[in-house]
Amino acid sequence: MRLASRTAVYDLKGLNCPLPVLKARKRLKTMRPGSRLWLETTDPLAAIDIPAFCTEAGHRLVETVVVEGGLRFLIERGG
Repeated sequence: MRLASRTAVYDLKGLNCPLPVLKARKRLKTMRPGSRLWLETTDPLAAIDIPAFCTEAGHRLVETVVVEGGLRFLIERGG
């Protein structure tokens, strides 16, 4: 089994700022440090907001992927 297939995906498509960050924060709080979460967004401001949130909250932004209609962010929960 690939690691990516065990990584949770959180669909935040259709939500606008600040909801993707607020919902991501809430979801990450329930996860163990080191756990990874894919966020799927359609909000163009997420390209700025999600990396800033990760830096501020101590999480690691592992990967950002441009997909049709939005962005996907792979976040590793910080300690």
